[in-house]
Order: sequence, then structure tokens, then C-alpha cells
Amino acid sequence: MQKFAALVAIALLSAGCSQSATSGSSMSTVGYAFAPPAANTFCARQPGLCSTAGKTKVMALTEARMRDLKRVNASVNQRIQQREDIATAGRDDDWRLPTSVGDCEDIAILKKNELRKLGWPASTLLLTVATYGGTGHTVLTVRTDSGDLILDNRTGAIRNWKSTPYRYFARQSQSESGRWTRIGA
Repeated sequence: MQKFAALVAIALLSAGCSQSATSGSSMSTVGYAFAPPAANTFCARQPGLCSTAGKTKVMALTEARMRDLKRVNASVNQRIQQREDIATAGRDDDWRLPTSVGDCEDIAILKKNELRKLGWPASTLLLTVATYGGTGHTVLTVRTDSGDLILDNRTGAIRNWKSTPYRYFARQSQSESGRWTRIGA
């Protein structure tokens, strides 16, 4: 993931695009972005886990739905031991649905999968790539009427994307499964 984050950052900067986040409680997107290379391989194997299909663009955040988010975030964070791909798959970047160990994108994929099983539309659950301190990181963005919320393996807190320390640069497209969009400046 680190190599991918560096490549995307260079591509965005060379295109004259900012990596900084937008103001507001919801991310805005501007144009297409490259998918992380390992995402393409994973999505070819597991298209259902990569889907963003659906008409619902924003979920009403009820108390019950917030409980879903908290329960899934805490459960996955507790069950899955953080371990980098090089140690588990022998490669720098290998996306998979984890059972006991995984890195950030694996954990985000599992959270998406578990929320889908609870009835959340795929179109509101978007894998999102960011950087923090020069290192690539993947989280799950959940689109709600209270803003875009982040489920992260680094914390049990569910926060609005603007309240996280990350510099977001791309996420899955809500309108086109298989495509990624740049986070606007």
C-alpha cells in the first residue's frame, strides 16, 4: 500500500491536483483515479466484495444503524490481527477477505462485507485510500446523512472523515462499480 500511495500522490501532484480534503461533512469527488493495483486483482476474484451498486447514495443514520457501525468496527478490529501483506502473502500489496490476520485494506473489506450482510447498500460503503505521515492507508467510508464516516482499523472511534488525521485522495466510485474517484480539494 505504501508504494501505491506514493505513486498516486506523484500522479495527482503532477496533474496539478491537491491531495487536501474538502470542507464539509461529506467528501466531494473530482474525476477518476487509479484503483490500487492489488484492488484490480482482488475485485476480479471477488466482484461482490468490490461492488458499489445500488441507488442509495446516503443512508439515514439512525441509532440502530450507528450501533451497526460501532459493533462491526469493534468486532472486526478485535478479531483481526493487524499484519502486513509481506508477512502474510509474501507481497507488498495483496487484498483479501481476512479470517484472522490482515492489513488495513483487508480489514476495511471485511467491515464492508459484514455491513452488507446487515442490509447496508454497497453504494454507501466505499473503500477509501489515504496517506498519513507518508504511509498509505485504507479505510471504509460510510456515506450517511450525517456526513461521511470512517471505519478504521487504527481506532475504535467512528469519526467524520474531516476529524481524522488522514489526507484522502481516492475512493471507490458510488456510481460506477470498478471505478475509483479522486477526493476533491
